[in-house]
Amino acid sequence: MCATCGCSDDAGVRVLEPGQGHGHGHGHGPGEHVHPPEPVTRTVLFEQDVLAKNDSLAERNRIWLSGRGIVAVNLMSSPGSGKTTLLERTVRELGDEVPVAVVEGDQETLLDAERVHATGTPVVQINTGAGCHLDAEMLARGLEVLDPVDGSVLFIENVGNLVCPALFDLGESARVVIMSVTEGPGKPLKYPHMFAATDLVLLNKIDLLPYVDFDVDEFTRDARSVNPGVRVLPVCATRGDGLAPWYAWLREVRGRTSAPVTP
Repeated sequence: MCATCGCSDDAGVRVLEPGQGHGHGHGHGPGEHVHPPEPVTRTVLFEQDVLAKNDSLAERNRIWLSGRGIVAVNLMSSPGSGKTTLLERTVRELGDEVPVAVVEGDQETLLDAERVHATGTPVVQINTGAGCHLDAEMLARGLEVLDPVDGSVLFIENVGNLVCPALFDLGESARVVIMSVTEGPGKPLKYPHMFAATDLVLLNKIDLLPYVDFDVDEFTRDARSVNPGVRVLPVCATRGDGLAPWYAWLREVRGRTSAPVTP
């Protein structure tokens, strides 16, 4: 049970590959599956215990990924921000330059994983059931199935939610928040933990700015009020506006965090 929001973290969680009805492991994941604890009566310390356990598993993921020179980027947003569209375009255009792989997180369906699969990119879908976020154990299980190539960039598309994903470390190298101009103003102030925890903000759907009441400068000020100095990149995933700086940022993160891999 997630102490943050009351969702069920492990009940109904499934790791799937497009075209298959069930997940399977290759034995290359960062750790063994950890069964959820039995229900307890504690209330005050429960959230601390959940997050402490997650942080320990996240560190195991981080060591496993780092040892293989894999850069993991956690993509977080609310539903409808254009996250999957941006990811589809990114893996198509970046995939010729560097190996890429994707872990998709949704409560149900293989819809997003099938979209990514159509690009030729290795992908697994994690269905969280009632869960509203991915956690480190779910990612470990996904990595067992995906078995990403050494030296690759791993994109983790988290469950659409501006609250809980910010609190759960997955072992990633970097975090990116994707926000669309259609979502209205004030989101960094309403959801400060999400924007404070990110390394980069992508402001998507800027082609719609003439048709919505949205002030980019005000949004940038709000984001920096909770995360001083955070970079905000206006982009349009459908037209390709602003994607060159996004790709340059990914190359910078990869150059800064990936370990040398011997061929």
